[in-house]
This record gives sequence, C-alpha cells and structure tokens, in this order.
Amino acid sequence: MSDDDAQEEVMFDYAGRESSVPSDVTYVRFHPSVVEADKNAFKDCIKLQEVVFNKGLQKIGENAFEGCKSLQSITLPSTVNGIDDGAFYKCTHLRTVVLNKGLKRIGQDAFGFTVRLESITLPSTVNEIGYKAFHGCRSLQEVVINNEEIQIQDGYEAFLRRGREVEMNSEEIHFEETAFVGCRLLRRFSFPGLSTRLNHFIQAGQRGIEAKMNDISAVEWRGGELTIPVTYRDREFRMGTLTLVEVDKEKLDKIVRLIRYYEIKEVTTTLELAFWKAKIDQVDDNDDVEPADRDARRIEVPGPVKDAIMQYL
Repeated sequence: MSDDDAQEEVMFDYAGRESSVPSDVTYVRFHPSVVEADKNAFKDCIKLQEVVFNKGLQKIGENAFEGCKSLQSITLPSTVNGIDDGAFYKCTHLRTVVLNKGLKRIGQDAFGFTVRLESITLPSTVNEIGYKAFHGCRSLQEVVINNEEIQIQDGYEAFLRRGREVEMNSEEIHFEETAFVGCRLLRRFSFPGLSTRLNHFIQAGQRGIEAKMNDISAVEWRGGELTIPVTYRDREFRMGTLTLVEVDKEKLDKIVRLIRYYEIKEVTTTLELAFWKAKIDQVDDNDDVEPADRDARRIEVPGPVKDAIMQYL
C-alpha cells in the first residue's frame, strides 16, 4: 500500500447492530435511527478521527470506542443519557469532550487513560460517576461539576492525579471520600455560585460580609472569586495507606451560613419596607399624618416567617 493510500479517508455510515465496521475507518456518521453505539462497535479502530452522532442517540455502549487512538474530539447530543464502562478508554489523543444536558451517568473507566484530556465539564443532569471514570487522565487540570446532587459512585480515583482545581456550582455536592484520592496536585475547590451571591452584597455596599469572610482562615476571596483550600487525610485501606483529598466542609458551611444570613436580612428588609409602604399608602390622602406616625407604621417580619424564608433559601 502506498503512502497516499494509507492516508485515504474511509467513511462509514453506522446503522447499529447490523453494521460491520471497517477496521481502517477514519470518519463515522451515525444513522438517524441509531439509539445506541453498541458494545465494542469501534474498539481499536486506531485510524478513526471523527464521529458525527445523531440526535436521538441514547447511549454509548461498553467499550464502544476503546483504543480509538486517533480520535481527537467528541460532542454528544443532548439525547444521550448514559456512557457505559470503558466507552472511550485509552482514546489517547482525545482532547475535547462536550457532554450536553441530558447525560445522567458516566460509567467505570469511561474516559480512563484519555491522557490528553485537559478539562471536563459535567452537565447539571449528571448524577453518577463510576469507579475510575477519569483514571489516568494525566493532563486533566480542571473539573467543573454543575449538578447539585451528584454522587460519585465507588469513587476510588474517579479523578486522578494531575487536576489542580475542581469547580463546584453548588455547595450541596456529595461525593465519595475516595473520589479524589491521591490527587496531591489538587489545591482548591472553587464555587462560582457562592461567588456570585457574595458579589451581590459587596456591590450593594454590604462591606460587613467581606470583613466576616476575611475572618474565615485560609479561605481565598480575590477578584470576586471564592476558593476553599483542600484538606489531606491519610487513611488505611486494604491496598495500603491512601491520601484522601477533600474540601474543608467546616469552612464551606461557615460561608454558606454567612451568605444565607445576609440573604434573609435582605429579603425580610424588603418585606418590611413593602408592608410599611402599604400602610403609608392607606393614609396618603391625609395631609395631617406626622413623620412619627409614619415610623409607627413600620411592621417587622415575625421570627417564624424569617425562619420559613431561611428554609426556602
């Protein structure tokens, strides 16, 4: 075979289980009727460079693209709800992964040893990440988690070792204690959602909250961005001593309580002013009302109502 022949594109329309995939395929287009990329469908297609998925696809099957060493990027449609175990395992040139809203589960070793993958953003619909899902992703620097109630199942080394920052868009995220085990380069967790809420009060002139933030040791508040340092804890497992990497939950709880205090204060003040204005409006036609009488018409929001609002927040 000549060099020119070796570089020739081999295009293939994938129609599902009945398809016989050429081993030298370079470009794949999914037929509109396909609902699943079948188990091992493209395994070790080392020349595969590009895949165009169809809208309506629901699942990437087990080891479907394992060993596709030339694949550089993938974009999953929003109809995909699951990525099975090992789906993109050892796709060593995969750099760009776009996971759209609709995805719920990422299986064990799904992106294991995708060694050039630098960042991953998990949609708000993802609620389960499997064992070692991103194990061996040595270039992975940033993980963005959007779901408020994500569960990193059997989390041992779900994310390994090079990541420096985890961005969490909720303070209610739960993950197994071993999710970031051994990630000694991981330095901080950032919380854009909390940062936005803090900025709201600072821009409104509530400097007290910023002073109180400064009293929480080791928490970084710079340029409107909130980050909380990680904590390290050694623990004995059957395989030996492992270093667990965790967010400092005590500091996070303090920040959340502080923000909620200012939020309840703002909400109840707004309600009290609204009630006061309503009372004044009732006597607007009376020119004889004294300022003292207006002040007397102030109404404070009762404590139980404030508590109810706090629960809502």
